[in-house]
Amino acid sequence: MNEMLPLLTYCVLMSSTPGPNNMMMVACGAHHGYRRTLPAILGINAGGAVQTFATCMGLGALFTAWPALHVALKLAGTLYLLVLAWRLVGSPVAQDRPPEQVSFAQAAMFQAVNPKSWVKAVTIASVFMPVQLGVVQGALLVSLVGAVVGFPCISMWALFGVGIGRVLSSPVRRRVFNAIMAASLAVLALMLMR
Repeated sequence: MNEMLPLLTYCVLMSSTPGPNNMMMVACGAHHGYRRTLPAILGINAGGAVQTFATCMGLGALFTAWPALHVALKLAGTLYLLVLAWRLVGSPVAQDRPPEQVSFAQAAMFQAVNPKSWVKAVTIASVFMPVQLGVVQGALLVSLVGAVVGFPCISMWALFGVGIGRVLSSPVRRRVFNAIMAASLAVLALMLMR
C-alpha cells in the first residue's frame, strides 16, 4: 500500500485538475446530463487505460526515439481542441437541439491526441511501474488503478456541468456558457503548444 499511495495521489491529481477531458465533460454534463455523458466518461477511462498499458509496454520509448512524433501528437491535440471550441461556439442553443454528444469511441480515441493523457501515461510508466511484478502484470495494475481513480474524478467534472446546466435555462445563458467553454478549450489548446 505504501508503494500504491504515490500512484493513487498522482492519478487523483491528474484526473481532477482542469484539462481537455474535464472541460469536455463540463460541457457535456451541462448540455446532456450525467447519464448521457456517462459513455464519454467511460471512454476517457478506457482510452486512458489502453494508452497507459501501451506506454508501459514500451510505446513511450517512441517519443524518446522520435521527438517529432510527440510534436505531431501535440499539434493534433491542439487542433482537435480548437475544432471542439469552434463547434461549441457554433452549436445551437434552442431547447430542442443541444450540441452533439461525445460518444464512448470519440472520448477513447481522443486520448491518443490529448497531451495531458500522454504526460500521465508516460509518467506512470516511468515512475510508478511496480518493479516486483512482471512488465505485463505491472502495466495492467497501473492502468487499472488509473482508470478506477479517474472515473469519480472525471464524473465530478461532468456533475459540475450538470449543476451549471440547471442555470442555463435561457438561450442567452447557454450561448454565454458555450462561449466561455469554447474560450477555455481554445486557451488550453494554445497552452499545449508552448
